Amino acid sequence: MPKTQVYHAVTERLEILGPDGTVDKDLLPELGEERVRSMYLDMIRMRAMDDKALKLQRQGRMGTWPPIKGQEAIQAGVAQAMADDDWLIPAFREHGIMWLRGVPAHLIYAYWAGDERGSAFPEGVRVFPVAVPVGSQWQHGTGVGLSLKLRGEDAVAVTFGGDGSTSEGDFHEAMNCAGVFRTPCVFVIQNNQWAISVPLHQQTASETLAQKAHAYGIPGVQVDGNDVFAVYSAAAEAIDNARRGGGPTLIEAVTYRLGDHTTADDASRYREDEEVEAWAERDPIVRLRSFLEQRGWWDADREQAAQSEAQTWVDRMVAEAEAMPPQDAGDIFTHMYAELPPNLAEQMAEATGGESS
Repeated sequence: MPKTQVYHAVTERLEILGPDGTVDKDLLPELGEERVRSMYLDMIRMRAMDDKALKLQRQGRMGTWPPIKGQEAIQAGVAQAMADDDWLIPAFREHGIMWLRGVPAHLIYAYWAGDERGSAFPEGVRVFPVAVPVGSQWQHGTGVGLSLKLRGEDAVAVTFGGDGSTSEGDFHEAMNCAGVFRTPCVFVIQNNQWAISVPLHQQTASETLAQKAHAYGIPGVQVDGNDVFAVYSAAAEAIDNARRGGGPTLIEAVTYRLGDHTTADDASRYREDEEVEAWAERDPIVRLRSFLEQRGWWDADREQAAQSEAQTWVDRMVAEAEAMPPQDAGDIFTHMYAELPPNLAEQMAEATGGESS
């Protein structure tokens, strides 16, 4: 018998906004002036929030912080595409979209300063706590999606992860489960080219990360992650498809981590300055500002006011985080079990100076 082709797939890449601020008018989403300006202001706040955290860490006022500089367009674009009832399942570099989805910024600062209360989000905020173990959040996202499907809820689970997490078994198990059960999920890979010190080409032989979706019967698309319009368009289409029962989608957003992996890292030890400088010229914030200016929607006065407002907001968030009263020693036990086992009850009593029951 002759050989026959049993499967063929194509992975597309979406780009709309160029580095110089020009756009493909046929692909530009209909967002409107105010909404685009709002996205830009969100990105400015993210950058200010990130810069402040780095200073706090260096001053000993915060623990390890994973910078998001250079990746703001991904988080702003996806946030704009999500509906109020959708769930966000973050990894550990999603400070911006966590804030946009309702997590108070002062709690994000508190979490990275070592305060457990930083994960106690207000009632109704549909955001999971930070997932530091690399890749574990992919399975969480699939589980949330399956739960939404079984409950019949009109909501979508949006899960984030980095390029390094796609080398973990958790990623593949999550994609397989999502594909089989057609869960209402959107998976967003922030491909910033480096998994700490491991470059992308050393973790996968695939031409793209998006194409990995095809093996699990899931659509996969690659977008320019520094192009907020491309991110928004791909996310909006994927979320709408999931909400209508079309199943999951994997989005690979190609970007670059302009800073260190975390404040415990020194990226200059493993990557060249020329590489960083080349990617800095594709800064997503500068790119969107050029678009706004070319349309007469932005100017120097507005920029100065926006930067000043963002700094004032950040300073207020820091003040609120640092004004939180000291944690009760018993809090480390309080939220672990509905009913503490005897050994932990004894430890809690010792920590708080009370008696174990």
